[in-house]
Amino acid sequence: MATEFDLSPPEIPEPTFFDNVLRYGLFLGAIFQIICILSILLPSSKSSEPVRTNSLTFLLTRKKDSASNLKGIKKPLLASLLIVVNLVMALP
Repeated sequence: MATEFDLSPPEIPEPTFFDNVLRYGLFLGAIFQIICILSILLPSSKSSEPVRTNSLTFLLTRKKDSASNLKGIKKPLLASLLIVVNLVMALP
């Protein structure tokens, strides 16, 4: 009662173009995620100014300087930008 075992390697189909695109796309996505996580964990500040984490506080402290810095911008763009800043400052 000796049975023969098939010891040949299993047949693996060749990867298709879509399989390759999926494989390398996932690989590049993983590298991008690692770079993003490392950029959060290892911040590098090359300026002498401290890093500001609260954007609303930054807008409130820079309000006086913003009018003088925006003189070169066209008037419609300046008006819409000031409306957005006022709306952000009105948030609780």
